[in-house]
Amino acid sequence: MRGNRAPAVLLGLAVASVVVLALVHSAELRDRAGEALGRGMPAREAALARGFVLGDDEGIDARTIDDFRRAGLSHLLAVSGQNVALLALLAMPLLAAFGLSLRARLGWLLGLIVVYVALAGAGPTIQRAGVMGALSVLATLSGRRASRLYGLIVAAIVTLAIEPRIGADVGWQLSFAAVLGILALAAPLRRTFAAWIGPGAVRRALAEGAALTISATLATAPLIAHHFGELSTTTLVANLLVVPAVAPAMWLGMLAAAGGQVPGFPLEALNSVNALLLGYVAQIAAWCGRPNWASVEVRVGPMSLVASYLVLAAAAAAVTRLARRRRRRISLPVALALLGVALVWAGGGEPRTLGPPGAGLRVAVLDVGQGDAILLQPASGSAVLVDTGPPGADVAAKLRAAGVERLGAAIVSHDQADHVGGLAELSREMPIGTLLYAVASRRTLATARAAGAVPRGLAAGSELRSGPLRLEVLWPPRELLDGSHRSEDPNGLSLVLLLRWHGFSMLLPGDAEAEAVPLDPGPVDVLKVAHHGSEDAGLDGLLDRIGPAVAVISVGEDNPFGHPTAATMATLAEHRIRRFRTDRDGTVVLQIGRRSFRVGADG
Repeated sequence: MRGNRAPAVLLGLAVASVVVLALVHSAELRDRAGEALGRGMPAREAALARGFVLGDDEGIDARTIDDFRRAGLSHLLAVSGQNVALLALLAMPLLAAFGLSLRARLGWLLGLIVVYVALAGAGPTIQRAGVMGALSVLATLSGRRASRLYGLIVAAIVTLAIEPRIGADVGWQLSFAAVLGILALAAPLRRTFAAWIGPGAVRRALAEGAALTISATLATAPLIAHHFGELSTTTLVANLLVVPAVAPAMWLGMLAAAGGQVPGFPLEALNSVNALLLGYVAQIAAWCGRPNWASVEVRVGPMSLVASYLVLAAAAAAVTRLARRRRRRISLPVALALLGVALVWAGGGEPRTLGPPGAGLRVAVLDVGQGDAILLQPASGSAVLVDTGPPGADVAAKLRAAGVERLGAAIVSHDQADHVGGLAELSREMPIGTLLYAVASRRTLATARAAGAVPRGLAAGSELRSGPLRLEVLWPPRELLDGSHRSEDPNGLSLVLLLRWHGFSMLLPGDAEAEAVPLDPGPVDVLKVAHHGSEDAGLDGLLDRIGPAVAVISVGEDNPFGHPTAATMATLAEHRIRRFRTDRDGTVVLQIGRRSFRVGADG
């Protein structure tokens, strides 16, 4: 018996040793993998490869990200269960080529899944996928048939145990919805498509890909509409068109990431082929994402969300029942008609209309003392916080008082304590989906990742959208960030954002003063005065160019810097601009509708 156990023990020790070493050096391995994925590729394709394999979308330009989002392909830029499944499909035959037994292959695969989850950043979706993949491997090793539903339930329990607040994360919700949709719909759809397109290995693969794509798309549509207030009209077409390229692109990327750990590995050969596949996917995203009609604004409230899933469940049951009748096999048009009606119901909700001021967008310049924290609350969609204030400002309590329980994104305009000092305490109190920045310290990025937020870099030309809410990045340019920013004045590298909501606009310059940063965004309604109202020789010219009706200064009472300066207040007065200050007025609130806005303060 001991002789039979010895190989298993040795295998376990070998796998455990490799896993521990990889986890200890995961940051170094991730850096080498990222460098390998870009070697010999055009910049856009290299950035997409890192997004596909590592979930790192920091280098992807804003236009491409917007294309993927509007085409319903954003999931390709975030690691998920698809990555783990493709890793298993790639690893098992390669391990078999080394003559390993099935048990040994499964043992090594279990280790690879753990390492891959760490390399991919251990975000909510990859956590769920990793747990499900590990459970499947363990079930196979024990000789039992893995239950995918059981695995999904255990994955939910494990990920919630690791981070109880993860249930509020949109990515986590979408990941579980996609898997549930696949469990409910993929099998009957696969049988239907296979019967329609005929036999053959290639056709079976196409039927499988189409079934998985349609199932996941339908299951996530209501949640996307609920959280983001919009729905892609081209998502089914786009996802079906990219099916032939996704798996090969992912496999080539994984091989390049692994090969990057080996000196002299011929990466250029893999990457040259992968660049063609990734270019094809990007072109499909552009074709399906750029038309004006590619995305529609919708509103799905909590009750509509529940009703949507009830309708989808009924449609899934009908498709399954019809598909199981041998003598009355469901035809493809009937299946798509049933599911199409469900999707229209699920994504339709109520039209997104804006009533009087207050029914559209709420902007609150929070009173956090000598610092910045600006809350953006669309009527439908996730809240966004621009800066987190200084330490001890208790921004989380202010957000909860405004009805915010989670943030879709936190934006760091300037990596100084008065702008980002409250991030650590805020992240302990409230889930944050994404951290956006131009310049961020390692400490800030580590704090964001530890809280489950996904960091993403920004530069001039980037644009963020949530329904009608748009944030255009005006400054700093990317070339200023590439290698030279350490010697620059940090205020001159502050993010400058232009907020647009229908006809309303607001300039958010962070600490970038007009005398140092060239800005000409055109007319705006409201200006958040830069750098807490410090003296700014360029302010007069900026006001001439933008002509705001209202100026808001975020500043601490009796601060030692003399903010706002007398010169700044005099310049604002000369331009006859209505002025608000958080040190005297408290939190300043703008209620913005489609054609008008109003300003008030709680001080």
